Amino acid sequence: QVQLVESGGGLVQAGGALRLSCAASGRTVSIMGWFRQAPGKEREFVVGIRLHDFSTKYVESVKGRFTSSTNSAKNTVWLYMGSLKPEDTAVYYCAAGRAYGSKWDEGQGYDYWGQGTQVTVSS
Repeated sequence: QVQLVESGGGLVQAGGALRLSCAASGRTVSIMGWFRQAPGKEREFVVGIRLHDFSTKYVESVKGRFTSSTNSAKNTVWLYMGSLKPEDTAVYYCAAGRAYGSKWDEGQGYDYWGQGTQVTVSS
């Protein structure tokens, strides 16, 4: 019902920047965001956007460094990653949901996933 296609990612030195993009197609979604998973670690919620009012929530570790935005059609989301650190190295996944509850800003309700893209930050 919802398809998500990611682009971007790559290798960057510490202190650099990258931008990820995600295009959604199919049925309308109500929330979009990004998760990441580093080797040997659990999946981590990075940022989510509640699309009816564009309320945006970031995990504490990326506040002030990462910025996420969407277009007026609410079918594309970007993740701008600045001041990158080696600990940001992970596979990044675009995610979306058609319904959400009170914990959408904690990573719940995201039922559709992109294919993932590798981000590697070197020292």
